[in-house]
This record gives sequence, structure tokens and C-alpha cells, in this order.
Amino acid sequence: MTDRVLLDTGPLVAFLCAGDEFHDWTVARLKELRPPFLTCEAVLSETCFVLDHEPAAMEQLATLLARGWIRTAFDFADEADAVMTLLRRYHSVPMSFADACLVRMAELHEGQPVFTLDRDFRVYRKNGRQVIPLICPR
Repeated sequence: MTDRVLLDTGPLVAFLCAGDEFHDWTVARLKELRPPFLTCEAVLSETCFVLDHEPAAMEQLATLLARGWIRTAFDFADEADAVMTLLRRYHSVPMSFADACLVRMAELHEGQPVFTLDRDFRVYRKNGRQVIPLICPR
């Protein structure tokens, strides 16, 4: 069992959408992990956008938040300089705002893996050169 994990948009969407190609994989991983899952408002915003505000999925998301299964653990105002530095460093990938926030969270929450479906996290580095521990499909 892993301690806390940092939750990205992909697994959250896959969990909420039974038809998603990674739904079964995500559900299986979630059974191995322990909530609460830490994330940021940028991931929640991306999730709402990807879900296209579909009412059933949005209701499930609201329930996960209300029950504390997902917690926001990031204050962009405090981390703006670091996030903007990451966005400049990885502009050619390109890095999304949510990804930059998660990389910064990985720097702040030492040893906690990022739960993602995004292959770009294999490119990103925390603290300049450190590999970010990941939970992701091969």
C-alpha cells in the first residue's frame, strides 16, 4: 500500500467514466491505494472540462470531494514563481498548467507518487533533475 498519492486528471476522469479505456486499470489501482488523494484546483478544472460537466460524473466528483476522498493540497499564490519556472522549462513538451502544479506538488510532498495516465510525467523532473515517482500504465 502506498501512502498519499498526487492525483492527476486522467485517472480521475477514467474513474468517473466507466466507458473510459483506462477505467478498469484505474479502479484496480485505486483498490491498492489509500485515500485521501491530493490534487490541485487546476486538475479539478481540467477534469470538469474533460467531463464536459456531465451531470452524473459531476455529482460523483462532488461526492468524492465532500467525503474527503480527494483533497486539494496546493496554493498557487504561494507557488506561482515555481510553477511559472516549470512552465518555461517545459514549454516545448508542452506542459499544461495542471501538470506544472502537480510537479510542484511532487517537490513539496517528498516521496509521494503522481497517479497519472500522462506520459509527459516521464519527461518532467522535480527539483531540476529528480525523477518523479509515478503510478501509471506501462
